[in-house]
Amino acid sequence: MENLSGLNSRMTIAIETHGLTRCFGDLYAVNGLDLCVEAGKFYGFLGPNGAGKSTTIKMLTGLLAPTRGTMYLLGEDMTDANKAREIKRRVGVVPEELALFDNLTAREYLTFVGRMYQLPMATVRDRCQELLTIMSLDNEEKKLTLEYSHGMKKKLTLAAALIPNPDLLFLDEPFEGIDAVSSRLLRDTLKRCVQRGTTVFLTSHVLEIVEKLCTDVGIIAKGKLVYQDTMDQIRKSGSLEERFLETVDSDHVERQRLSWLED
Repeated sequence: MENLSGLNSRMTIAIETHGLTRCFGDLYAVNGLDLCVEAGKFYGFLGPNGAGKSTTIKMLTGLLAPTRGTMYLLGEDMTDANKAREIKRRVGVVPEELALFDNLTAREYLTFVGRMYQLPMATVRDRCQELLTIMSLDNEEKKLTLEYSHGMKKKLTLAAALIPNPDLLFLDEPFEGIDAVSSRLLRDTLKRCVQRGTTVFLTSHVLEIVEKLCTDVGIIAKGKLVYQDTMDQIRKSGSLEERFLETVDSDHVERQRLSWLED
């Protein structure tokens, strides 16, 4: 039986994994990942393309079963189906691949999501209106989501992730393909979430955004966690970009050149 001090310690940890692994045939997409993210942190989870970031999020959010290993969200064992079901009510997700219902309006979609979280209808109505307003979608009431631009779909997906007022928020490339105005809106919204105690777990290839927003950073390469530190410590020795390139393979960047640009 787990001792009481271990349980109390875990209650302050939002995400904890031990040996988390996912194989696709002979390919190890994630290989023995040990993560520990404190509650209330804005955690940037970085890595090159194909490093295992999205696979990790899919496992943590229950979309993909791990091959082996353990994972805890908000202090609960996610391999326990009953506990996992309860924890998912406290988690919001913005996936990399946006999956909206094309033939619903934004309000209809948010209402559907709110009811899936089993929120009272009055709460759903109030939160829908606030989210549509803050995301500047309240003037698009008659549009179906299939008519939305990529940036509008991103904002609607974030609104859906926020409607349960989550304790833990997973964001997989939320800033990809959106304009500067929408990007600023998303950044401000996420900052307010963290200020009220939400833990945010973010993947992004835009290192400048990670550097501005995140309190802590982990870097994954070839399915393994290869670096982890606070942004305060990283800033003392240079930029996040420098640390990222040093960690994942700076030599590769220097070696690869186009021959016709060398004349």
